[in-house]
Order: sequence, then C-alpha cells, then structure tokens
Amino acid sequence: MTSVVTAGGISVTIRGAVVDEGETVLDRLVSDGVPGSLASRSAKLWGPDAVPLAARRLGWLDLPETSRSLPDRLAGPLGEARGTGLDRIVLAAAGGAALAAEAICRTAGAELTVLDTTDPHEVSGVLAGDLARTLVVVVGESIEAESLRRVFGRAFSEAGLGGAELARRFVAVAEEGSGLARAAEDVGHHLVLAEPDADDRFGALGARSLVPAVLAGVDVAGLLDEASRLSAALRQPYDNPALALGAALGSSALGARDKLVIADHGSGLAGVGRWAEQLVAGALGKDGKGLLPVVVESVDAPGFELAGDLRRVILGRRPDEPGPGREAGVSVAGPLGAQFLLWEYAVAVAARVIGVNPFDEPDTEQSRASTAALLRSEEGTAPTVVRRPPELVEGAVEVHAKEDALRGARTLTEALEAVLADVPDCGYLAVLAYLDRSGDAAAAGLRPLLAARGAAVRRSPAPVTFGWGPRYLHTAGQYHKGGPLNGAFLQITGAVTGDVPVPGRPYSLGELQLAQAYGDLRVLRALGGPAVRLHLRDRAEGLAQLAAALA
Repeated sequence: MTSVVTAGGISVTIRGAVVDEGETVLDRLVSDGVPGSLASRSAKLWGPDAVPLAARRLGWLDLPETSRSLPDRLAGPLGEARGTGLDRIVLAAAGGAALAAEAICRTAGAELTVLDTTDPHEVSGVLAGDLARTLVVVVGESIEAESLRRVFGRAFSEAGLGGAELARRFVAVAEEGSGLARAAEDVGHHLVLAEPDADDRFGALGARSLVPAVLAGVDVAGLLDEASRLSAALRQPYDNPALALGAALGSSALGARDKLVIADHGSGLAGVGRWAEQLVAGALGKDGKGLLPVVVESVDAPGFELAGDLRRVILGRRPDEPGPGREAGVSVAGPLGAQFLLWEYAVAVAARVIGVNPFDEPDTEQSRASTAALLRSEEGTAPTVVRRPPELVEGAVEVHAKEDALRGARTLTEALEAVLADVPDCGYLAVLAYLDRSGDAAAAGLRPLLAARGAAVRRSPAPVTFGWGPRYLHTAGQYHKGGPLNGAFLQITGAVTGDVPVPGRPYSLGELQLAQAYGDLRVLRALGGPAVRLHLRDRAEGLAQLAAALA
C-alpha cells in the first residue's frame, strides 16, 4: 500500500503498514482540528502545562514572511564586510542554528566555517586561516559560542586589530535584552536581533540561521519562497504533506518503531539529516518518550536494513532498484526551504500525538550543571572517577569503564564487542566523539563499522548513532537523558597536543571540552545506562586502531 501527499513543492510518500497506522492518527488529528489550530498559532495543542512556553515559541510559522527583511537589515554589515575584503565567514554557535546554517550554505555551495565545538585542535585550525579576511558571527549564549567569541577576540587583537576595527569583526545575533545583545552594544559589534518567539531548534528560517548564510553569500529569498509555497497547505486537513509526515512520526513513536533511521538518496540537500536529527531528538525525546533519530551514510549503509523497531525515512526519492524490505517506510522530496518548514510542522504535530511539549528541554541542564561543577571543582577537570586507571590499554587506546563492564575483555576487539553486547534489548548505541571534525574525521567511520559488528555479534542488531561532542549535547543529548532509558554510550576523547586558552576564564578550550565530556558521562552513568570511555593517547593512531579492531 502506498500513499503520496504532495503540496507546495513537497512530496511525502508513505509505504507499507505505516500507511494504515498513520491514517488512523491522521484522522484523529483532523477531527481534533489540529491543522487549523496550529496554523492559527494555538498554544493549547500540547496540554495546559505547555501553554506558557508554547505561546512564546510559535513564531517559526511566520518566518517564511517575517524573515524577508533580513537582507535589508544586513545591508550595513554586509556592505562593510565586502568593502573591506571580509569574505571568510566563521559561525560560532551551537544547536539547530549551526546545523541549519551549515545545511543552507553546503546546499547552496557557499563557504561557511561552522564552529560549534570546544575542541582546541579544530579551533586552532580555523585560527590558523586568514584572519585578515575573517568575520565572526556569534549566535546565542551557549558556552561554546561565548568561549569562541573570546578566543577570536584575542586572536584579532594579537593580529594588530583594536578599537572599532576589532569590534566590527563580529556580528552578534541575539534576542533583545540578552547578555550577548548588551555585550555587543557595549563594545560596538554589529547586532542583529533574533526573533523572540522562535528558538534555534525550530528557527531554521530565522535570523539565527539566515544571518550567517546571507553573510556567506546565499540568496535566502529563494529559500523563503520555497517555504512560503508550502505554508498555504498547512491549514488543510488533507493534501497536507507536513500533517501526513507528523502523523507517520507520531504513530511510529506510539508503536514499536521508535527509532527513526534517516538516509539521503539523491535529495541534493546537504546536511538536512543532521539538522532533522536535532529537531526530532530535542523536541520529542522527553518524559521517557520520543523518537531516536539515527542518521546513516546511505540507503546501503549498515543499520538501514528493515528491523522491527525502526521507521526508515529517505530524503530524496526511493531507490528504483529492488532491495530487501524497501517496500516499507517514508520518503520525503522537495527543496530545502520547504523541508525546513515541513519537518518543524511535522515534529510539532508528532509531539501533540505522543503527548510531550516540543519546546522545552527539561533534561539538558543536567549535563550543563555537571560541566559547571567540574570547572569549579578544586580537582579541575580530572575528578577522581576519571583519574582511575584504565581497565584496558592497547596501543594508543585506553578503555575506561566500570569494573566488570568489559566482561573480562583482553583485547580492544573484545572490549568493543562487550560494549555492543551490553546494549539493552530494543535499545541503541550512541558514539560520542569529543574530537576534531576536520582532523579526526575518520571517527565518523566508526558508526557503520560498529553497526556491522553489532549485526554479527548480537541476535538482534542495535541501531548505532554518531555525534560529535559537544555538538550532540544540543542535538540528541535531550533524548539521551529524557527519552526511553535504553541507550548504551561509547564516548571517545583524545589527547590535546596544542591547547587554546579562553581569555577571561580560568580554563582552556581543552579543559572545557574535557569537562563537557566528563560531565555528560557522569550524568549518563547516573541514569544507569552502560557508558564506556575510550581515550586516544594519539588521535590518528588510536582511530586507526579502532577501525582495525572492528574490521
């Protein structure tokens, strides 16, 4: 059975049993008047407890129109940047804003350097670039963005810039009255006010994401046109692809298929899967409920095979060639601007279906508090729990785990197999790499290797996700702590050979990164899930060893 819903340049195709499951939920949504209520910005859709926050977070529905003024608002800083040769745009941000801006620029072929990290190696690589051509966009008040603003401020100063010339090397995107907005006004940074009624998780078409894209040379008017063409369909009870997708996501979360495996197949849209990951995980993963997004490399990658607890989504068109189990699932096709609005609407609908508030983050504070405690601690970033000797050392890799967690493993291969064996039934393994996305890019290749090895050593293969730290704290981190507690965690840290101090703070980027890693590890272990840390004494050598151990 196949259902195809098309409108506004978007096509959502649903196949197999999910058609019947989704239509049952869809009929209930229509009878409850959800399409009209959501399009009318009703804050009551997610229950009385959600109303105060939801009332302040529905502005994303208007962004296809309200964001059209951004290019004009940026005419000053954009003209100044071009007039002074500042054509290297660096974005210091975290969460959905960083991922949306990255997807926009990659899809458009525009150059944008995204830093949502505290890894000193990655930051040092960007600092080593041409600072004479560099303009830094700072979005929000995360510890990552604030630390990077300080680091680049010192770098510009050491390059001989001062006063107004230094101040104008920054564009701040912040809500009016926020700490960042006040600081930007005090020192003379360009300031662009962000929408107060849309956060960065649901704000892909807002200032937080579009400002860096405009400065990088993207014509965002076309992006907004794409979204506007879909907007007209969002009130419709039927022929509404966003509502159909939301019903499919919600029915999956209510049923046994609570893992959403996402693969791109010729969509032409770079980075959309990772942006959707933060939206789905952060909006739905709470109160012990949710959908775990699992972004895989392709439709042929390990982990995309049909399984009982997976709902598969293809970005693009379904492969024409026959394949086992490809008759079931969801495929989504359409332009980037419309995809942003489609997914935001669908996830808001799915939150209504499963009974959670899509706009809060009740569990992310645990890791932030744990990180802050470590940074304040007299022990610094090496608490007793971390200073314990490793359970196993092989070459450049240390394995740190609770006693007996490795099941007597004597080799790195056996230790990794023990980690896979400890994944709970119907659970998942999350690989969390606090490394350099550029210099240590090989780390991402561990996901398919672990998925393939898990299929070989387990009776029922477990989904394997991959996230860069600290990026994942703002993407899947909410789900890890607030969703179903059936995860196992493999954290990877690496030796720092060249650290970067954070001006005005009693710690370096390397120390901050370790505090974030250790802080989150403490929280994950306190929740009772299996959590093992691998430390690479030499990053390149250690990653090569891990790949060889899983081959």
